[in-house]
Amino acid sequence: MTLSNLHCPTAIAIGSCLAALAVLLAVPAAGLAAEADVEADDQPTFAKDVAPIFQEKCQVCHQPDSVAPMALLTYEQSRPWARSIKRQVVSREMPPWHIDPNVGIRKFKNDRSLSAQQIATIVQWVDGGAPRGDPNDLPEPIEWPDPNGWQLAERFGEPDLIVRTTPFSIPAEGQGKWWRPAVETGLTAARWVRAIEMKPSFPDGRRAVHHTLASLIQEEDGITHLATTAVQDPDADDPRRRGAGLFMEWAVGKVGEIFPPDAGKLMLPGSQIRFEVHYHAIGKEVLDNVVELGIYFYPKDQEPKNRVILHAFQGRTGEIDIPPGELAMSQGFHVLRAPARLENFQPHMHMRGKAMSLEAIYPDGRTELINIVDHFNWNWHVNYVYAEDVAPVLPKGTVLKVTAWHDNRASNPTNPDPTQWVGYGDRTVDEMAHLWVDVTYLEQEDYERLIAERKPPEDDDGAQ
Repeated sequence: MTLSNLHCPTAIAIGSCLAALAVLLAVPAAGLAAEADVEADDQPTFAKDVAPIFQEKCQVCHQPDSVAPMALLTYEQSRPWARSIKRQVVSREMPPWHIDPNVGIRKFKNDRSLSAQQIATIVQWVDGGAPRGDPNDLPEPIEWPDPNGWQLAERFGEPDLIVRTTPFSIPAEGQGKWWRPAVETGLTAARWVRAIEMKPSFPDGRRAVHHTLASLIQEEDGITHLATTAVQDPDADDPRRRGAGLFMEWAVGKVGEIFPPDAGKLMLPGSQIRFEVHYHAIGKEVLDNVVELGIYFYPKDQEPKNRVILHAFQGRTGEIDIPPGELAMSQGFHVLRAPARLENFQPHMHMRGKAMSLEAIYPDGRTELINIVDHFNWNWHVNYVYAEDVAPVLPKGTVLKVTAWHDNRASNPTNPDPTQWVGYGDRTVDEMAHLWVDVTYLEQEDYERLIAERKPPEDDDGAQ
């Protein structure tokens, strides 16, 4: 494989291409660490050591009638899968947390990954014959919430507003279907949104829905509640930032979005939600399926200062060109029209997606790698939500560089046909390359305050 196989379009991409070579060919670092940390004289058991890990990181999906193919609630359920479990955790395929843990931002609100020590414990348990251990060491079973209930209800209660798609039926066999109904919200007064959750019906809807987009359709007089510095900018009429735009995106691996205390989304009277639901056949007919959007409002007397806009930052999606049997790379560049805080990192690609990175090019020319997903899995569209104290805070004029890599080789286990040329398209056998990011646009003084709060204290001699 040569650099030419990666289709680097510009000189600025050379560093990213070299990084891609390491990403695409390397053994996952977490797996190496796990093997090295094994202590032969301290044999873990399922009851004492492994069951607590499964409870913390695995059982939310690995329970009866959930999205996982098998349950891991008991020893009897887990033991037949021991070697497969080892392979999945060493390769960092499971739990589904595919971001490179060694570079960029490493602190997330929803981190579901295993620590190196947890991986080592599972490896040692499997290599030692996967013993049961003393049943008295088992932790108390967790009473998991209703999988058809609202997952954010424990924090916020039931949603203040629920908007449902009109019913749609999916045949047992056939190609993907797209359902695009527009539904009235029924709002008669402006309300600010602090959290959103979306859920297909359980269990068949969750199997049949690939992803759902919910766009907020409402009449606005220009750009409302965005940074005034952006409004004064001559380029501020960027159509990606005008009006409400995309309200939320849902895919397997994501529950919802909770906005920071100083930010939210604004819904106006007479608004609509326009859904786009991508269905695929699951081998059985699914009748009258609906997707529900649960909306949690701020109190009526509480208005956050900042408005969050969900962007799909493109890696030049329209120019995707993946020859048969090759790797390919594409890039996109996006200028921030005002100071901004990035709230999350969520790559979106399809079956040949391999890796995606986000870099910041500052107005002074400095560059910073924010994050990279180095082994993307199209079955899990994980939303990596930054902890508030490390979420990127960037000045106006920063260029966001999105780089995406696709793998059309036969060695890619999710590749349906390595003999086919692949370009952009909505079907899962076509490709996409964009990054879902919630952007909170800031006033200049708020940007400067956040930067000052994060600045490390100076020593007595003035050194940092």
